[in-house]
Amino acid sequence: MEDLLTELPPPSRFFLEDLNNFTLPSSPLPCPFLVFSTPNVKKPLRPTLLIVAMSSPSLYFFHHLSSKTLVGTLVLPEIPFSGNCIEPSLRDKSCNIYALNDPDNLVLIVSVQCSIAAERSHAVAKLLISEQIVPERVLILDSVQSRNFRGKLSPDEASAFKLETSLERKGLDDGCGDSSLLKNSDYLPSGSVIDGFSAALLGRCQMKKIKGTLCISWPVLSTTVKSLIASVLLKDVLSGLDYSIDGDNDEEYLKLDQIKNHPLDSELYT
Repeated sequence: MEDLLTELPPPSRFFLEDLNNFTLPSSPLPCPFLVFSTPNVKKPLRPTLLIVAMSSPSLYFFHHLSSKTLVGTLVLPEIPFSGNCIEPSLRDKSCNIYALNDPDNLVLIVSVQCSIAAERSHAVAKLLISEQIVPERVLILDSVQSRNFRGKLSPDEASAFKLETSLERKGLDDGCGDSSLLKNSDYLPSGSVIDGFSAALLGRCQMKKIKGTLCISWPVLSTTVKSLIASVLLKDVLSGLDYSIDGDNDEEYLKLDQIKNHPLDSELYT
C-alpha cells in the first residue's frame, strides 16, 4: 500500500512562472516631482552648492540651522503626508528644499527625511540634478553600514570618509592648491560598497560632469558622529557660518526615527 504522507504529489499542470499570467500587473507609480514655494521662480535654479542631507547627524545639523528659508519640496507619491507636522520636524517623512540665507551665493539644502527606494533612486537623482536644479557643485551626506565597509570600524569611534567625481578630484577650480571640498577627510577604502540613492546622486554628478563629493559617516547615530559632521561642515563647507543650538538637545537627536530606515548592524561586522 502506498504511503500517502511521503508520496510525491502529482505535477502541477502549470509552471510556477505561468501562474503569474493570471495576476494583473501592478500600476506604475507616478513620477516624483518638485514643488516650489514661489511658482514663478526662474528655472532651472543654478546654486553654487547643492547639499543633499540623508544621514541622521546631517539632518539634525540643518534642521537646527536658523539661517535658511524653505523654498520647495520633493514629492514622492508613494510616501503619504499623514502624520507630518505643520512646521518642519525631524520626525516627518518629508523631503524639503531650503535656501541658505547667503547674499553672495545660492546654496540649496535638500533634507531627505524619508527612505528612497532603490528603484526610485535614479529618477529622484535626475530630478534633483540637471533638470530643474543645475548646481555647480554637489555634496551628499550619508551613513555607511559596517557590512559595506572594507575594514574594521569601532562602534565607539566616529569616522567620516569621502568619495569624489573625477572632476572634483582633479581640482580644476583655479589651478592652485587643493580645491577639494572636504580637504581634511580620508577617502573611502577601496572595496567598500556604496549603493542606493547616494550612489545614484554621485553617479549623476559624474555623468553630467559636475563636481560632486559624497561624505560617508560612521556610526549611523551617535553624539560623537553628530559633533564630527557638524565640525566638518563648519570647517570645510560652510566656513564663517554662525551656528549654535540652544541646549544642544542630544535626547532629541538620539530619538530620531531615521534609525528605522537602516538595517541593524550586527556585532559580527563591528
